[in-house]
Amino acid sequence: MFNLENKVAVVTGASKGIGKAMAKLFAKAGAHVVCISRKADALKAVVDSIKTEGGFASYNAFDVSSLNEFEKNINSIINKYNSIDILVNNAGVTRDKLIMRMNEEDWNHVININLKGAFNGIKSVSRIMMKQRSGKIINISSVVGLTGNAGQANYAASKAGLIGLSKATAKEFSSRGINVNCIAPGYIKTDMTEKITDKNLENINTKIPLGHIGSPNDVANTALFLASDEAGYITGQTIVVDGGMVIN
Repeated sequence: MFNLENKVAVVTGASKGIGKAMAKLFAKAGAHVVCISRKADALKAVVDSIKTEGGFASYNAFDVSSLNEFEKNINSIINKYNSIDILVNNAGVTRDKLIMRMNEEDWNHVININLKGAFNGIKSVSRIMMKQRSGKIINISSVVGLTGNAGQANYAASKAGLIGLSKATAKEFSSRGINVNCIAPGYIKTDMTEKITDKNLENINTKIPLGHIGSPNDVANTALFLASDEAGYITGQTIVVDGGMVIN
């Protein structure tokens, strides 16, 4: 179950946090994982860790906000491995400010990486997946894309946009055997949440029915399911991984 043997998976934002957890779990499930981010040294450490554990991985360091760079790197992956079976658009950044203080560069930077980066990824793999008549695309959104959050207009817009992008492309690709889905994590223990004070964390935990924030593996396990053959009849959906926060 959830076997990814002989699959080639591309994971963006794979140098840390949720992306790193997904890359390692996909490799354990048998995939060759191509890890993507802008930080070559951090990517190399992830790939070395995967190889030490007996998995298969490589890395390409580039900026996902550039369509030219994305297409060039995807073509190099196809030339080397002959296919791309799974794409996870996970790369994301924040630049939090109230909108009256948010400048255009703050807005563009977040949209370009979080939303345009996913567009670039999907566009870049679309031709090979359509030719294969198979593929799994997973976009990492956020509960903020569902609920909004003060001080995160740019981030919320980018994550809500990913949900719409997933639904639209799921309809476009469905006749070619390609599934497109979203995961919307809640508070997950990553570098972003480490900045939260203990007092604020206690307050957050009271709003989560399960009583605690999640781990990167909680999201990675969901991604593994969506990347597997067992999720073949699921497309255009957003799975919320938040300990029940949005229903509270």
